[in-house]
Amino acid sequence: MSTLNDTKLQNTFFLLTGVPGLEDIHLWISIPICLMYVTSILGNSIILFIIKTDPNLQEPMYIFLSILAVTDLGLSISTMPTTLGVFLFNSREISHNACFAQLFFTHSLTLIQSSVLSCMAFDRFLAIFNPLRYTSILTLPRIAKMGVVSVLKGVILILPFPILLKQYQYCEANILYHSYCLHKEVMTMACSDFRVGNIYGFFLTFFSLGLDFLFIVLSYVMILKTVLSIPSHTKSFKALKTCLSHIFVVLLFYIPGIGLSMVYRFMKNSSPLVQSVLGNVHFLIPPLINPIVYSVKTKSILSSSPAPQNHTPVTGSLLSLLSIPPWSALGQPDNLLVHLGCRSYGFCTTLQLKDQSEKWSLSKSLELNVT
Repeated sequence: MSTLNDTKLQNTFFLLTGVPGLEDIHLWISIPICLMYVTSILGNSIILFIIKTDPNLQEPMYIFLSILAVTDLGLSISTMPTTLGVFLFNSREISHNACFAQLFFTHSLTLIQSSVLSCMAFDRFLAIFNPLRYTSILTLPRIAKMGVVSVLKGVILILPFPILLKQYQYCEANILYHSYCLHKEVMTMACSDFRVGNIYGFFLTFFSLGLDFLFIVLSYVMILKTVLSIPSHTKSFKALKTCLSHIFVVLLFYIPGIGLSMVYRFMKNSSPLVQSVLGNVHFLIPPLINPIVYSVKTKSILSSSPAPQNHTPVTGSLLSLLSIPPWSALGQPDNLLVHLGCRSYGFCTTLQLKDQSEKWSLSKSLELNVT
């Protein structure tokens, strides 16, 4: 009994691995990893700065984009110290408390980002299928509430992770196959009964991440149907490229994360290298490419072209990009609906009316047309 107690007392830390089997070339692996972290932090910081300082970007889609950039920054900053410590300095030890704190931040930020992606999907869905009520539904107070709910959801649902892990005794091998701490992997290090934590983690994966993923997939299916119905092949192709790039980012975020959870639960004898690759793809790649896909594809953030008459500079750049006819050429309500239908994140364009009188006239003309 004393030997077991000694073992429990001695295991007050975990050993991080990095990339199992490739320890000899960790220094070389650190070069692209450092570049990814620097690019991710700079890219998301620039996006936040541009959206904060440009009054033309104070719209729902850019506010959601800024929240996404904050979560990307948080994920990068929360994993960077231990990752660079392992690859650059072979600093592998991490205390239990530090490990629990890190996994709380990484998992809560992951859950928050999933909620933000769902909000962005809702924004796109609303802009396409109910464009005339877009600004009245997605008001700033409502967006703020959605952001608060996303944060509270991530914090409250992940808080049981470190609390439960803190109760366990760790008397098994303490080697983790990542350069950061993950809940399921840390939990398997315990010699206590962790069935409650295992069931809760499984529930959280499917009924939070899984439902978010399902909602996003369904929204994109409907968006793709709308995009493919655009009469102009040129506009349809450009919108389709943007749509597919967004789908790629979503898949890159969800599939490795859900896949890693499944590997730990149902493929316990899988290669540690597979686990490490899935974890790195899930935590390192999305913060790197999100600024590229969601911002560079949304040309209005980077465009400095002059705005056509009756449009804001943001709208003007999108109109120029996609060669949408000017306001005077969109005389028929049917045409207006086609072009108003693809509003968000560069799918097609957006017609931002300058004042309420124009908006009222547009709604009236549409009502007359329907009648």
